[in-house]
Amino acid sequence: MSRIAYVDGQYVPHRLAGVRIEDRGYQFGDGVYEVLAVCGAHLVDEALHLARLARSLAELRIAAPMSEAALKLVVREVIRRNGVVDGIVYVQVTRGVAPREHAFPRTAEPVLVVTARRKRTTDPRFGTQGVAVITIPDIRWQRCDIKSVALIANVLGKQRAREAGAFEAWQVDRDGFVTEGTSTNAWVVTNDGTVVTRQADHAILNGVTRRAVIDIIGAEGCRLVERPFSVAEAKAAREAFLTSTTLDLLPVVRIDDDVISNGEPGLLTLRLRERYLAHAAAK
Repeated sequence: MSRIAYVDGQYVPHRLAGVRIEDRGYQFGDGVYEVLAVCGAHLVDEALHLARLARSLAELRIAAPMSEAALKLVVREVIRRNGVVDGIVYVQVTRGVAPREHAFPRTAEPVLVVTARRKRTTDPRFGTQGVAVITIPDIRWQRCDIKSVALIANVLGKQRAREAGAFEAWQVDRDGFVTEGTSTNAWVVTNDGTVVTRQADHAILNGVTRRAVIDIIGAEGCRLVERPFSVAEAKAAREAFLTSTTLDLLPVVRIDDDVISNGEPGLLTLRLRERYLAHAAAK
């Protein structure tokens, strides 16, 4: 089955899909996006993703390309045409096409692109044996709460992780506190069993999976504190893990050259992972 994309009002073969050369997303990174998980042919936490998309658009003063109801129809049609049962849907909105000038154009119309693909195979050992992360300086702009398509700092950080033989890079602010990963939220479990993750401020993206896990932590009766934590605290933690829409919840067993606890995924982390997978599979 050939892949189908939705581009600015039309469903087209993926290999032929394209945007105009003066699309501001291409020239300025002037746009936002969302990635929604598809699990068992249903969308996981769709309402939260669409609410965050609307917030990102409002923060950048980009008009919505269509109503939420219409967008839901487009998303489902792209899923159907691509035969995706387990996978992801990518939704992107840019400010539109206009002659290149930094200031907002007066007449440009927002451009919507929606694509879908089947889930890529992830090494199952990541969930049972854990992954390694490195720490790097956070060089991003000061509005990381907006899910902007301008991701070059994240790209450079992810590449540093790959070159270091690590799965992810946790970014560290000027005060020595972890903000988040290049494409994930960061968590630790203290020695007294408290789950800690940075509060949802301008320094991080308030991940949808992050929000789901917070709800699960509450339902499990665990103690949660939203605050910054240092690299030193993370390395001394009882457990650590990361979350994202595309990766679910994965244990972290090494940070830089330091092994976390005994080097194996923690029991609480594994329990939260199990609960999250059940949440994602629920219809």
